[in-house]
Amino acid sequence: MEHTSNISFPGLGIGEFRLNNVAFTIFGRPVMWYGVIICIGIILAFIYFAYRAGKAKIKLDDVIDTTLIAVPSAIVGARLYYVIFYGNVHSFYDVIAIWNGGLAIYGGIIGGMIAVILVAKHKKIDFFKYADMIIPAVMIGQILGRWGNFFNGEAYGGLVSPSHPLYFLRMGLQNGNTMHDFGTTGMVFVHPTFLYESVWNLIGFILINIFYKKKKFGGEVFLWYLGWYGFGRFFIEQLRTDSLYIGNTGIRVSALLGMVLFVISLPLTIACHIIAVRDEKSGKIRAGCEVSLPYFFGIGKNKYSREETGATVDFNTDEFEKAEEVNDEKLARESRKKNLFEKERSSTEEEKPIKISFTKHEKYDDGRSDGTSEASSDKGGENSDGKNN
Repeated sequence: MEHTSNISFPGLGIGEFRLNNVAFTIFGRPVMWYGVIICIGIILAFIYFAYRAGKAKIKLDDVIDTTLIAVPSAIVGARLYYVIFYGNVHSFYDVIAIWNGGLAIYGGIIGGMIAVILVAKHKKIDFFKYADMIIPAVMIGQILGRWGNFFNGEAYGGLVSPSHPLYFLRMGLQNGNTMHDFGTTGMVFVHPTFLYESVWNLIGFILINIFYKKKKFGGEVFLWYLGWYGFGRFFIEQLRTDSLYIGNTGIRVSALLGMVLFVISLPLTIACHIIAVRDEKSGKIRAGCEVSLPYFFGIGKNKYSREETGATVDFNTDEFEKAEEVNDEKLARESRKKNLFEKERSSTEEEKPIKISFTKHEKYDDGRSDGTSEASSDKGGENSDGKNN
């Protein structure tokens, strides 16, 4: 729906100006700034995803396939999340009419994540390592997407009091939405929560890219994002006037979910990081092998260990063969220097006296003897009849 808003940021020195939410028209049909900005965000997110995937040696075709499936799934998830918790639908047209507004980022993350899980399983890519590459790209979409809310004059917070520490960021706003929320046709000064969230995501995106190489396991960057965004969203959501609630409980869905994600992801990130560093130093994890989040729950531990059961390990035998050749050549040189037929004798070995003995044999019938009589070397060699030889 086409509409205009009067906007100002007096604390930043920006005076009042008029803003139309229509970027241009095609064949008489309006194209909203919101849609244009979302498309730009998707393109930049894809470029970032392709950059990270290229560093991980993942084919561009896989990146394209993942994007083509994940983006529509994220849009469907975002819309269903909004419809489920908003509930003000009366027909199927109301369910699909995203051009009238109504997309929730948490629903988009859930829908996109389900799609990525299925694609990663089909392509045999570790989901958590894949998610580490994708989630900063998602942040790019969030950073820009919130400015689509700005052009629509929506996603703002309550009235800002002069005593509030963020009063200098106050946004003057006047449109149909403010008339509905505050019951006045004049300009009101509200929290620019779209700006808070955009800046919060920008800071998180910068920090994630600074520390990206410090991650120790697949899924760590994903956990960083959940904790960072969840923590910021919890507080920002408290300021908004258009929050989705759980029934009539007064509990803001996005605020609750943000705090739950923060409480879970922070200790899990710290514990898994410490365990990964410890196991790598102790040799439980092969050097240069990045484990994935399921490893810490005992799933698939064997494929990360130093010795894999039943695995075929290829060794480079060049060094062993070279050493063997050198050893053979050394033995050959030593053998040429000495007489191989000369028995080596230890210098400490004592020479033993040689004892010679003779055996006496009986005479044959022809009167001849076949041997000599036994005589010791100290009897002068007498024969059996007492005569000298």
